[in-house]
Amino acid sequence: MDTFVALLRGVNIGHKQVAMADLRRGLEAMGLRGVETYLQSGNVVFDAEGGDAVTLAVAIRARIAADFGHQVDVLVLGCEETARIAAFNPFLSCPGADKRWLHATFLMEPSSAAHFESLALPAAEGERAALIDRVVFLCLPNGYGRTKLSNTFFERALHTPATTRNWRTVLALAAMCAAR
Repeated sequence: MDTFVALLRGVNIGHKQVAMADLRRGLEAMGLRGVETYLQSGNVVFDAEGGDAVTLAVAIRARIAADFGHQVDVLVLGCEETARIAAFNPFLSCPGADKRWLHATFLMEPSSAAHFESLALPAAEGERAALIDRVVFLCLPNGYGRTKLSNTFFERALHTPATTRNWRTVLALAAMCAAR
């Protein structure tokens, strides 16, 4: 059995309501094991035998559509990848950085570093963004609610759906993986 993290985009915001208990039951009915959710915002840790991340994401997306009637983008990460993301945030060692300022925007499709570097980022003073693989790491000293470096900005600029998590959630998901 391998352990995975699923990140659901945009659930329990507005009209895409998904009860976590019902989601867990639905995923278990698919044959996933040890299904745990974190918070109400679409973070799931589970075990699967012989599955790859893309196939699992497609299956979870289909299950959510069947069970809840919502089209939801789903990104599945292996626990190794989740641990690597949690360990290598480029803004962890910045002078004066506060972990409350850190966020990660997970891209559903990869984007080239060249494309990212060509963007005119609408960053306020002190805000920083860095792309590593499929993750845009953010340092937002004014808070996520005030930044223009939002999920919507990156979706439009990079032409792919994305989902953003605060750093506390990233660390919690990595810890849930490590505990298995």
